[in-house]
Amino acid sequence: MTSRAGEPFALPRAVAEAGQLLAAPVPATGPTAGQGDPVTGEWSATEGAGFRVVPLWEGDPLTGVYAPEWNDAEEAADAYLAALTRELDHRWGPHTMVRLHGPLRAWQAGAPVEPLFQALFAVDLYGDLTVWGPVGAAGPGGSGDRWFGVTVGQSDGDAPLVLAALVSGEPVTEPDEVG
Repeated sequence: MTSRAGEPFALPRAVAEAGQLLAAPVPATGPTAGQGDPVTGEWSATEGAGFRVVPLWEGDPLTGVYAPEWNDAEEAADAYLAALTRELDHRWGPHTMVRLHGPLRAWQAGAPVEPLFQALFAVDLYGDLTVWGPVGAAGPGGSGDRWFGVTVGQSDGDAPLVLAALVSGEPVTEPDEVG
C-alpha cells in the first residue's frame, strides 16, 4: 500500500507532480531508503544516490476480485499510464521504453542490479518503464538534465495496482542482459 490509497487518479495533478518531481533535488550520494507517510506509515517515496521514486496513484485492493472486475482494474491503470504518457510526450517529446525483465530476473536470482532498479523492485514496481530524457530540470532546487519515468506495478494478486514516477540524474536505460 502507498500513501496515495483512496485518491482518485487526476491527470492534471499527476502532470503537476511530474513537474515538481523533475524540479526537486535528488540526493547525490547515500544509501537507498524508503520513506513512509507520517500518519499511516504507507510508502510515500524512495530515494537513493541520484534518484527518487514516488507513487502517483494507487488503485483499490483486488482482494476477492476476479474477471471481469480484475480486467477493468488493469485496464484503468493502463489507461492512466497511457494518458500521462501522452501528456508528457506532448510536453517533453517522445518517450523510450526500458524493459525490466532482465534486471528483475537477476534481482530474483540474488545478483546485483542497479540501485534504481533495486529500489523499484523493493516496492513491487516490476512493470517496464516509460522514460523521457534528458529533460531539463527547471525550477527551485532543480539542476541539470534529468531522466523521468513512469510505471505501473503490483505486488501480488490481491494488492492494488500502483502508478509510480521516478526521476534520475543519470540516464535510465535498459541494461545489457547478463547470462
